[in-house]
Amino acid sequence: MPLIALGINHNTAPLELREQLSFSGDELCAALRDLESLPGVREVAVLSTCNRTEIYGSLDEDGETALRQWLNHHPNTDQEAIQRAVYEFVDEEAVRHAMRVACGLDSMVLGEPQILGQMKQAYEAALEAGTAKRVLHQLFQGSFSVAKQVRTDTGIGQNPVSVAYAAVDLARQIFAEFENHTALLLGAGETIELAAQHLNRRGIGRMIIANRSVDRAHRLADEVKAQASSLDRLPIHLVEADIIIASTASREPILTREMVKTAFRQRRHKPVLMVDIAVPRDIEASVADLSDVFLYTIDDLQQTIRENLASREQAAARALEIVDARASHLAATLSSLDAVPAIRRLRERAFDQREQTLRQAQRMLAAGRRPEDVLEYMAHTLTNRLLHEPTVALREAGEQGDRDTLDTARQLFDLGEGDEKEE
Repeated sequence: MPLIALGINHNTAPLELREQLSFSGDELCAALRDLESLPGVREVAVLSTCNRTEIYGSLDEDGETALRQWLNHHPNTDQEAIQRAVYEFVDEEAVRHAMRVACGLDSMVLGEPQILGQMKQAYEAALEAGTAKRVLHQLFQGSFSVAKQVRTDTGIGQNPVSVAYAAVDLARQIFAEFENHTALLLGAGETIELAAQHLNRRGIGRMIIANRSVDRAHRLADEVKAQASSLDRLPIHLVEADIIIASTASREPILTREMVKTAFRQRRHKPVLMVDIAVPRDIEASVADLSDVFLYTIDDLQQTIRENLASREQAAARALEIVDARASHLAATLSSLDAVPAIRRLRERAFDQREQTLRQAQRMLAAGRRPEDVLEYMAHTLTNRLLHEPTVALREAGEQGDRDTLDTARQLFDLGEGDEKEE
């Protein structure tokens, strides 16, 4: 090949360093063009997310040095910090790393599925830029195939391991027809933002985001096609909401027992799921005593998350076995790609010699020569033509004492050691 994967991620570099070495949009296109122009770089792709920036390349011998220099001397970066943070994988280990990344086994959240989509985007960007060809095509498609197998065979992504996802997953289990229900989110911080994104992807019918700062609520609501509101309108929204997820920075509960009880009379006691993931709590604990209220706290979710994480770790162990087996096979396939042009030229030459010999034999038959003589001619001529150049090369290797070439010939043609002494 050789094949290389090098970069930085959340394990080796802090956020501020990862930000310095991130690429998107036009920056990514420019980076791909720069990298492809480096000496020794045949093919290249860049995977850049909030948690990692990695370069995958198919290289000639001097390409590895060029890639490292480009990465270590990227403008507007802390070059010493990058040099310390960069990791590198070569050939089969590069294949194994790419597969681990695609499966979510190298992610901050073990088994998370988003990285697979991000990896597909990186591959598509390289295809569009013309920097991904046969080697990277095989690498990425192989990695995508392994990721699909891992998710199917191990179920690594089935159990949620983030608070926001666990809250939404709980709601999805309780309310089967999600599109017919309304979710009320209290707050507009990171956890609520994640919950809103998950609800949106799961197809919630209607979503209301209520926050003290209505401007922040509007910004988030615009991203997820939700309605923005203020906490002052909680009594109205409590009547409408079937699912309530709360995570504000309030020091006191913002949902009291009396407030919920009043709303329930107007709801005619339709059941409500409430998930309080705030610390301190946003919902009074006594709300759980009301009939038709299913109240879960962050502690309830954390226990589920711990159990799910243990399940994912078991699945990850099985996934690694799949990755190891597939990586060895794909690495061997990629290594063989270098031989393909030589094999093609060898077969084309043999075909040309066969056709030339066949045409001469046909002319001999047309001239009335005996078939036995023509067959003898064909066998003799074709043998000489096929073996002439290898024979000349081996004779020269013997004269020059080139044992490597002689040993390679024995291996290629299965000659064994034999008796090399002339009689």
